[in-house]
Amino acid sequence: MKKLFLFALLCTCILSCNTKKEPSTTVSTVTNPIPLKLGDPFLLHASDGRYYMYGTSLSDGFEAFVSDDLQQWDSCGQIYKGGSDTQWNKDCFWAPEVYERNGKYYLFYSANDRNNPTNEAEIFRIGVAVSDTPTGPFCDLYNRPLFTPDYPVIDANVYFDDANGRCYLYFSRCCYKHSVESEIADSLRAAGSFPEIEESWVYGVELKPDFSGIIGEPTLLLSPPTQLSDVQSEWESRSATHGEVGRRWTEGSFLFREGDTYYIMYSANCYQGRYYAVGYATADNPLGPFTKAMNNPVLEENVSRGGRVMGTGHNMVLTMPDGNRYCVYHGRMSDNPDERVVFIDRLMIDDNGILTVEGPTTEPQEISID
Repeated sequence: MKKLFLFALLCTCILSCNTKKEPSTTVSTVTNPIPLKLGDPFLLHASDGRYYMYGTSLSDGFEAFVSDDLQQWDSCGQIYKGGSDTQWNKDCFWAPEVYERNGKYYLFYSANDRNNPTNEAEIFRIGVAVSDTPTGPFCDLYNRPLFTPDYPVIDANVYFDDANGRCYLYFSRCCYKHSVESEIADSLRAAGSFPEIEESWVYGVELKPDFSGIIGEPTLLLSPPTQLSDVQSEWESRSATHGEVGRRWTEGSFLFREGDTYYIMYSANCYQGRYYAVGYATADNPLGPFTKAMNNPVLEENVSRGGRVMGTGHNMVLTMPDGNRYCVYHGRMSDNPDERVVFIDRLMIDDNGILTVEGPTTEPQEISID
């Protein structure tokens, strides 16, 4: 009987040692909008396992928030302070993105340049700051803009390409003093809506590995359609055709790769208005040429369909530990349209390469966070 017991115990131990333990997954219930009042949100899943949210909110720099479950957020305080007399930047601190590279954290952002000899109303440049932690303090890597083109630039996005070992900067040329002729401009002028239409365009360029500048000249990647017959024309022109403002935007770009295809997402229409929306384009190369998708826009207001969300745009994409992708963006609730709040919704790419965003949602959703 004793031998039988020992044999059974041995079998149990062998079975236990050879049974693979399934990894545990933590699922969080997240409801939009999450309790953060930010524009241009950027979500970093840092190496410490925590989630850090950055965005446009302060007049003299940037703040951050941290979460373990994407629903409950704690303030990290101000992580970058700008605008002093000794700094290159002056005001309008917008669209921060933070990347973890080689044990450091790099903050790319937009701000008005203090050097403004012609007294321009907009003289936006892109800066880079660095910190040892995702909560700062961040200090400028160089006390100057990353580069100084002949036009104002905002909305820096950086892509590190494992396919060729290079890194790329994507940005938007501002609408300021950028009047563009098109059939859309002609039609609005004829209707007496606006005397001219200004546009913002998205560019890409290779970035130096030490983030000290760019390599070569920027390449134009995306701009609003010029012809009324273009299938993108209607949705990308809504702010102008609905009388909000005489501008057409292509901004807030974000690039990522799926297989051999590069996806660049972008926002069109006025960031302050109801019709701010997101589309995407694809290419075989990180600097294009890019082809806009036929199913654009993939994210837009739902008030016209009985919902409560408007002004959805300036998104980024985060791949979660389980491989699922999520679109992080700001929007406005119809009962408080002056305030930007943050949304997180599932992003899908089907077998045909077609990208969709399951949003904007305001119902609880389950997200695997580790």
